Amino acid sequence: MFANLVIRFPKWIIALWIVIAAVMAFQAIKLPGVLEGDGFRMDGEYEQVAERLTKEFGLPAETMFLVFEDMTDEEIKTAVSDVEDLGLAEDIVSPLEDNSLHTENLSYALLHFEEDADMTEAVSAIQETADHDGAVLTGGTAISEDINKASQRDLVKAETIGLPIALIVLLLAFGSVVAALVPFFVGVATIITTFGTMTLIGQSMDLSIFMLNIVPMLGLALSIDFSLLFINRYREERKKQPVDEAVRTTILTAGRSVLFSAFCVFIGLGALFIIQIDLFKNIGVGGMAVVSLAVLSSLTLLPSILLVLGDRLNKWTILKVKEGASGWRKFAERVIRRPVLITIGALIILGVCMIPVKDMELTIPEMDSLPSSNDTRQAFEKIEDEFGLSNSTAYIIAEREGGWEDEDGIREIEKLQDALLDDSRTDEVSTIFTEGEIEDADTWLQATQMPETAAAVEPLLDSFIEGDSLLVPVTLKPEGASAEAQNWARDWAEKDTEWNLSVGGYPKFNQEIFDEIWDKIGYVLGIIIVSTYIILMIAFRSVLIPLKAIIMNVIGLSAAFGALVYIFQYGHFGLEAGTIALIIPVLVFSLVFGLSMDYEVFLISRIQEEYTKDFDNDRATVEGLSVTSKIITSAALIMIVLTGAFAFTEVMPVKQIGVGIAIAVAIDATIIRLLLVPSLMKLFGKWNWWMPFRKGPYKGGNWH
Repeated sequence: MFANLVIRFPKWIIALWIVIAAVMAFQAIKLPGVLEGDGFRMDGEYEQVAERLTKEFGLPAETMFLVFEDMTDEEIKTAVSDVEDLGLAEDIVSPLEDNSLHTENLSYALLHFEEDADMTEAVSAIQETADHDGAVLTGGTAISEDINKASQRDLVKAETIGLPIALIVLLLAFGSVVAALVPFFVGVATIITTFGTMTLIGQSMDLSIFMLNIVPMLGLALSIDFSLLFINRYREERKKQPVDEAVRTTILTAGRSVLFSAFCVFIGLGALFIIQIDLFKNIGVGGMAVVSLAVLSSLTLLPSILLVLGDRLNKWTILKVKEGASGWRKFAERVIRRPVLITIGALIILGVCMIPVKDMELTIPEMDSLPSSNDTRQAFEKIEDEFGLSNSTAYIIAEREGGWEDEDGIREIEKLQDALLDDSRTDEVSTIFTEGEIEDADTWLQATQMPETAAAVEPLLDSFIEGDSLLVPVTLKPEGASAEAQNWARDWAEKDTEWNLSVGGYPKFNQEIFDEIWDKIGYVLGIIIVSTYIILMIAFRSVLIPLKAIIMNVIGLSAAFGALVYIFQYGHFGLEAGTIALIIPVLVFSLVFGLSMDYEVFLISRIQEEYTKDFDNDRATVEGLSVTSKIITSAALIMIVLTGAFAFTEVMPVKQIGVGIAIAVAIDATIIRLLLVPSLMKLFGKWNWWMPFRKGPYKGGNWH
């Protein structure tokens, strides 16, 4: 019925897609303005404490830094005055007023902002003014804005590198300019429509700046993958049938494979919603949108274009593509002649690649997402080194019924302070005692009895106490992103005390993000693996084939992660040694686990189709591999090119995602799909097709 509908109204479907793409294009151009932040945000204790610090204790909602290097006092004064005149910052602390912010060659001003400030507008205006005066703006939003701009440049750079190479691969696969361009038109329509959809979604939820790279990376690669499979099968069928019937058969065969493979990708991305961090939810919704639209365009727009073009699909043929698959058939025959040797050899290679995984070090990407040459990053690193800025400060808000200002409350403050200092991981604690340079509660109480000293110490109560709440800033010995600092934040948030304690600050931020991922990752993997198994079991009516596919996927992905550690963490191929962004393992696994199933579905579907003809497993394996190998390698090569092009970009997490996907796909399409799968198909023979509670397939009374 669906195929009949497409065949009956191809021109109407194309016209509808043109209208939708045109409308969505107006929304798509607004997407960069909707994106903000790196997406590492979640509704947790850190967010709650941050809001209370602003509303109850008057701490700024955000602080940025205006950095002055080799500037005279007069130049600094002018720069600060120009920023003040903009009226965007709630308060500015000049280094000329606070000597702790000033050295002979390097100084910085603190710019404090209210909670409702438009930070994007503020950053843009202040950066323009600062650049004119020779200063550099840095800090949270300034760094995010630079990552946003770099992401837009990265997208253009990656497309400039990847698209021409992808077009060459398509020309080699099809030989015709028209046939090679059709997948691009389908891919562009998919991406434009997805970008427009994401702009609309961005009105109701925060979207990460990384969406600008991930959506087109995934959308274009999937659209071209699906188009390759579809067009290849259509050309096979066109040799035997009229155009209409060839398209119908292609929808029923290749279209079925597209649906199953896309469903695997869809499930993998949907599982990310379990992790309640904005970035993962963003990638989940963006990924599911682009997968859905890629399938829709592949099953409606693509066959409609083929129907309208007819045999003009082969117009402007510039390369003579060899008919048949004799070369691949010989390759397939060699593989199944030595299945044990090839299986052992492939597993040894993958095992060696997996070794570096044991050293993987994961961190939350921040300013190190930007290249080391970036001015905003350099400015922050300079004041961080020169002035010893620390990200190891945590904030505890303690609740006590009846407040803290009576005698018992003052003694409780001392008790809490001592408990914090008794923790070996604590470096400093700020309280009314430390700020007032008072030794203990008894001394404080004595000071408040004398008018001349009471006037000096009692105002400190307003700084640290608001109603029943007490603020205690704590500086930790370990670095704020370290596991030790995270343990401190977790321990104190869960500690059973006579006070109700809430913990905030950078150590708590890291602890919540890491805990959310590690607590939920098992569920994510479980959903992906179980659902993929069920989908493939239904698709292939086999217990063993989906099990093999899942095990091989896990092995292949582990090998890819090992390669990532070798490249980025060990520092090879001209890269500085660093860490792996925390999102990479989860994201690459969720994306590639589904993507690699494309090739599994393409290959096994064809083997299954051949197997049902005479139930000869060896012949079906050879025939399926020989027919699909070219299309799998072409699709994989395009995926590698389009994602691997991001290796030449600036934003490190995007670079790692692109390289990670490219390596994983390369391993899957070669070692696994072309070597391990056919070898194991040979070794397991008829058991590949075993399904309990179902007899057959039969031939001559024997089970095959």
